[in-house]
Amino acid sequence: MTDRTPTPTELRTARLLLRQPRPDDVDAYLALESDPEYAHYGSRYSVDRAGMERGLARIIATPWEQRAEFAIVLEGQVIGRVVLDVDRTNVTGALGYGVARPLWGRGIASEAARAVVDYGFGTYRLAKVWARADPRNVASVRVLEKLGMQREGLLREHLLIRGERVDRVYYGILRAEWEALRLGTG
Repeated sequence: MTDRTPTPTELRTARLLLRQPRPDDVDAYLALESDPEYAHYGSRYSVDRAGMERGLARIIATPWEQRAEFAIVLEGQVIGRVVLDVDRTNVTGALGYGVARPLWGRGIASEAARAVVDYGFGTYRLAKVWARADPRNVASVRVLEKLGMQREGLLREHLLIRGERVDRVYYGILRAEWEALRLGTG
């Protein structure tokens, strides 16, 4: 890790602005999390506006060095989120992301996640970034593979989500693998 404490920052990609969430993003976050198809693969609980306001306040209050959360902004609208939960002890980061369903299949999740993975390795000097997904969510698994992540394991019936036992597949990329990809040798 670096000696200085990471602070909220903005990232820009070809199409996207990634910035710290703000309280006025609550409606966009609520729309994302309450979409039944989006929630099918990961949201454990139903959300309402009051709950989302509390959740967003907790996200904003969480120290950036522990959890860097970026709202994904496209053409001035918040259309998703990317999270990097940082384990400073083990120098790893857990990646999470979600994009509004009308924009699925446009490469937005890959573009945003790649920027945050690069940020995590560069800013936090991580040794590894990992992620988990529902293996039935083929598009999400494909995002992880596009990032250069390798499948590391499958945990069968690992979680109980909305009354259903679901598997989780784990992917990861090591610093050396990320550096090789950046140099075009991986």
